[in-house]
Amino acid sequence: MCGRYAASARPEDLVEEFEVEEDRTAEPARSVLARPQEPPPRTPDYNMAPTKQAPVVLTRVPRQGTDETYVEPPAPVRQLRLLTWGLVPSWAKDVKVGQRMANARAESVLEKPSYARAAKARRCLVPAEGYYEWQVSPTATDAKGKPRKQPFFIHRADGQPLAIAGLYEFWRDKAVADPDDPDAWLTTFTVITTDADPGLDRIHDRQPLILEREDWGRWLDPTLTDGDTVRELLAFHQPGRLDAYPISTAVNATRNNGPDLLRPVGREQLVGVVDPVTGEVIGG
Repeated sequence: MCGRYAASARPEDLVEEFEVEEDRTAEPARSVLARPQEPPPRTPDYNMAPTKQAPVVLTRVPRQGTDETYVEPPAPVRQLRLLTWGLVPSWAKDVKVGQRMANARAESVLEKPSYARAAKARRCLVPAEGYYEWQVSPTATDAKGKPRKQPFFIHRADGQPLAIAGLYEFWRDKAVADPDDPDAWLTTFTVITTDADPGLDRIHDRQPLILEREDWGRWLDPTLTDGDTVRELLAFHQPGRLDAYPISTAVNATRNNGPDLLRPVGREQLVGVVDPVTGEVIGG
């Protein structure tokens, strides 16, 4: 699963990296949070969590006008938007369903009603510096007698940002009469997960589906609705791209933030941790 990640890049950097044509992150967007988001949207967030708004890359066909002389349909435009993490299907009666839909399994998104329509036409990329995962210790326990959990930061070995495959949806609040009111719409996304790479499966058996640059265009193309082609992209697997290292348990609390969360912890601080590369248990 993927329940936390580092979204440290600023919009202007993502526009360049992902060849975005329209940066729409400054536009008003409905949030599900009761209090203002911290850190604020559009600023680096090293502890991105479900229910927060995050920068997401997607491609949309612009709305056509009513000019009868118009002949050729407009070309899709690659955009950067702020979306809420936790998918809320268009038919949902309550936005709280999004809290249970932060992740979607690559093996089943084309079949499950909650994701199938989005998988066919509303695919997106979630930029990240890396993501966090917690390893359950096979030997050590915490103060409550439960298996100790060690957080790891997982990132690309080449230093490039992650392009995590995702799906997005629009949910219309019928209680808001004016469809042009920003509060009339909630736009949400989910992160797609797949089997973990060898080695990383010593941390967790799942990982985000991370696509390579050559597949970004096809994944984002809203006119690509062929199930077999989408299934091919969902099956992408390329071990060896990612590195992982243990970090402080400070990341456990979503109120903690900043680049210090990415700082590695020394081997001497580890207790009952399995080395992802060797399988050795460190610290008893």
